[in-house]
Amino acid sequence: MDGMTTVRTLVHDAPTVTDTPPASPRNRAALHTAAAERLAAEGEWEQAYGHLHAALQLLHGDEPLPDAHDELDRLRREHAEAREQSRRDSLTASYNRRYLDERLAALLADLDGTPFRTTGLCLALVDIDHFKLVNDTHGHLFGDRVLQRMVTELDAALPEGGFCARYGGEEFALVLPGRDLAQAVEISEQARDRIARHDWSDLHPDLRVTVSIGVAHAAGRIAEVERLIGEADMLLYTAKEAGRNAVAYRASRGGRVRLAGAAGARRSIPQPVRTTG
Repeated sequence: MDGMTTVRTLVHDAPTVTDTPPASPRNRAALHTAAAERLAAEGEWEQAYGHLHAALQLLHGDEPLPDAHDELDRLRREHAEAREQSRRDSLTASYNRRYLDERLAALLADLDGTPFRTTGLCLALVDIDHFKLVNDTHGHLFGDRVLQRMVTELDAALPEGGFCARYGGEEFALVLPGRDLAQAVEISEQARDRIARHDWSDLHPDLRVTVSIGVAHAAGRIAEVERLIGEADMLLYTAKEAGRNAVAYRASRGGRVRLAGAAGARRSIPQPVRTTG
């Protein structure tokens, strides 16, 4: 008999509240078990564990309960796996938009604390150039393979603490906590160059893929998630308007939008209005 069955059987055999005093261990265990099942049904696993563990202790005192504790461990493992899966994009296995929003909110809330007090937080939005043409030419299943490969390339040189998330469609986000603007621009430019130089011929002999990137920087308490994403998105589309296959950022001094690397020599770089700060 497994742990959950043990609990349910003992609780089922317990007298009703009207038959025994409210302080009865079995009565209290029954209440804990009912609460655990209700919370589990709502997805509140951590609280459910607490109630289930309390029920087991009430029913068995100090007796060893290997089966029950094994069941608790199994439930914890399943919860951890389910929680991780809920954070992942089903196609690319990168983090998803929900995790991105939650993690950004937590990081922005901690900007005035260590370790981000002096460096702040950078967000780079990455969009695959002309991806519609890839889908139209080769089909959506082929496009899915390109997206999966893209995540591998974006993940390849992320610094410690950084992560990649699928923002939507062919757009990805690189979150770079503890990196100042210059460092984030360098990381983004290296990613852009790596993707442009990547040998895509194993997917199709004629395939060439490039990306455009917008890098936004948050320092101090500027910052709502939407405003930081909005700034990165605006810079991303500036990179596209300036000819694609480029990294756009706003200079710390003067606030002018610039392109990183060789793209900085392009003649026409739009100057959109700042959305943060």
